[in-house]
Amino acid sequence: MSKDFTFDQRASQRVERLYQTPDIVEQRRASRALLALKPGEYVLDIGCGPGLLVMEMAQEVGAQGSVAGIDVSADMLALARVRCTGRANVGVQDASATALPYAENAFDAVAVAQVYEFVDDLALALAELKRVLKPRGRALIVDTDWDSVIWRNTDRSRMRRVIDAWHLHCPHPHLPSQLPQLIGDAGLRLERATTIPIVNAT
Repeated sequence: MSKDFTFDQRASQRVERLYQTPDIVEQRRASRALLALKPGEYVLDIGCGPGLLVMEMAQEVGAQGSVAGIDVSADMLALARVRCTGRANVGVQDASATALPYAENAFDAVAVAQVYEFVDDLALALAELKRVLKPRGRALIVDTDWDSVIWRNTDRSRMRRVIDAWHLHCPHPHLPSQLPQLIGDAGLRLERATTIPIVNAT
């Protein structure tokens, strides 16, 4: 995981608020629709953050299924643990995308949302993803190409400088265009690529 961008308590709380805005709620709904979870399935959320997606997926798999969440941020995990209190079919723990603490073929489905752009060693992360997926398992990977973002501004040259600086926040600011090749190199099969637009006019 890149050391250049960390989620401390303040950043984690800001992300938690952002993830409850209508546009991000809709992104999670669209992501879950693509993943098409079934009751009784075992699911992993890599980079679970404050646990919103974990809880939504736990409701979909029901009491006979389970959802595991991992994150490298202690402050994110603290929020997730509070959110998941009382859910017997949910567990979250400290772990990274490149060293998943699970057995081979452990999960029917894996969700990885806005995580791989922060991971230095993508080949290792995808190898770990393949290892923990069941042979007919499925994964959903969501990341942003930050050149696709349109920010509201009154000074275009200043905004260009802000975007250029923002690109430094992660090792892979243009990851979506590279993912098909990386997925194939990892021995995984890409079934579908699509966009999930986010519009926030406020």
